[in-house]
Parts: sequence; C-alpha cells; structure tokens
Amino acid sequence: MSQKSYNNTPSLYLIPTPIGNMEDITIRAINTLKMVDVIFCEDTRVTGELLKYYNISKKLISSHEYNETKNKQKLLEYLENGSNVGLVSDRGTPIISDPGYALAYFAIEKGYNVISLPGATALIPALTSSGISPMPFYYYGFLKSRDSERRKELEYLKNIDATLIIYEAPHRINKTLKDLGNILGNNRKISISREISKKYEEIYRGTIEELIKQNNEYKGELVLVIEGNKTITEYKSLTIDEHVNLYIEDGNSVMDAIKIVARERGMKKSEVYDLYHNIEKK
Repeated sequence: MSQKSYNNTPSLYLIPTPIGNMEDITIRAINTLKMVDVIFCEDTRVTGELLKYYNISKKLISSHEYNETKNKQKLLEYLENGSNVGLVSDRGTPIISDPGYALAYFAIEKGYNVISLPGATALIPALTSSGISPMPFYYYGFLKSRDSERRKELEYLKNIDATLIIYEAPHRINKTLKDLGNILGNNRKISISREISKKYEEIYRGTIEELIKQNNEYKGELVLVIEGNKTITEYKSLTIDEHVNLYIEDGNSVMDAIKIVARERGMKKSEVYDLYHNIEKK
C-alpha cells in the first residue's frame, strides 16, 4: 500500500538530533521540532536541553525501551485528535540502535504517516573517516553484553565480506577487541572512533592486533569499523569443486579441504560435502 507522506494529515515525525556537537542539526529538524504539537523523547532532560539551546518550548513525553509499548495508545490519541507528533532519541536518528520502532510501526499500522528526516547518525562519519573500504557495509549495532552471546554473534559476522560497523561501550571494548582477534583474525583492519563530533573526538586506526597491543584508554561512545572477510571475496568466483580442489592440491585430505571451504564460505560441512560429491537431496 502506497502512502503520500505530505498530504496534510496528522503525522509522526522521526527527528534526528545532534550526536555531540549541538550544531549538528538540520534547519528542517529545528523547524519540525517547532511545528509538532508534542515530542516523544528518550529522556526528557536531554531533549529539554536541546530545546532550550534552540529556544523551543514543547510538551515532552518520556518514551524509552521500557515504556514504549505502553505509549502506543497515547500516541494514537494525539494523532486521532489531529496533532503532529515528533519522536527523538537522546542522540542521532531514532530507531537506529535507539527506541522508536514500536511507535513508528504502530502508527503505520493505524494508517498514519511516518516521516523520517535525514540527519545525524554516528555510523556514517565513523565509516567515511575510517580509511576502510565503505561499500558495501553491514551495520550491526550493539553486540550482546554476555561473553558467550557476543562470541556467537561474532562467529556469524566473521564470514561477511562487507565492512562491519559495530557500536560498543568503553567498559567492554577490551573484551570485544580480544574476541574480534580470536574469531575474525588479528590482521583485520579496524578503526575505533570515539566521541564523534565532540571536542575530544579521536580515531584509532590499525589492525585488530595493533590496537590490542596499544592498550589505549577508550572513553565515551565508540563506533568500530572493521574490514570485511576478504577471503570470502577472493573465493566467490570459484565453484565449490574448484574451491575444495584448491586445498586438496595444497596437500589437504578431501575431508579437511571440505572443512576449510565450509568455514570460509559460512556453510555447513554436510552442504559442501554433498555439493562436492554431487549428492542430490531427495
């Protein structure tokens, strides 16, 4: 179903806010904050400071991951009464590793426009300043905090040939770097950007191993940009037979070659075995 965004009906506006520097906000975002009748925000104190900076006065409603579902009816009441509603997170673009998805999806389900404004987000400046190939890239967001869950996620990510973008907290970065080295490989290029757009912005570049050895003291919000799996890229042009035979020629047994190919392609060993031996599934 198509829907025209600008048909003068009550709408939910997703408004990006500065990620650090207060001047990193568009003129349109400021005008939209002035135009909407009410603003749902992650933290009323943080948004209050932003509105004060730009001399804007609006009704604020706290809406975060713990009460977002309960706020659906409140949002609907505003829209049904003809009000335009703004939605912001503390920093950056709503919904991108921030609250907002539940309300946006609910508004769409109820037939209301959801209009997302372009604007600040940490992942793009981190990517473009990393020195690592920007296309294609795979944005993952935050890894799980539990060690076992984080390592499981990295096992999935290690076979992706696109540049990886991950958010991380400073108190977990050293554990994450160690896991990245053990699972993705210490020779992968990486950049770590901290405090993007703020006075103390800093970018660390090198291989995973080099940054581990530097033992830097990472503070503030961190964005990791990690080189994709180039081995996968190199073998994409090979058939399964050619890939397996390549390792057999290097002196590996057929089964060892199949195991290596399965690992490099992110496939099950049984799948590679069946394809190599032309075994058809019934």
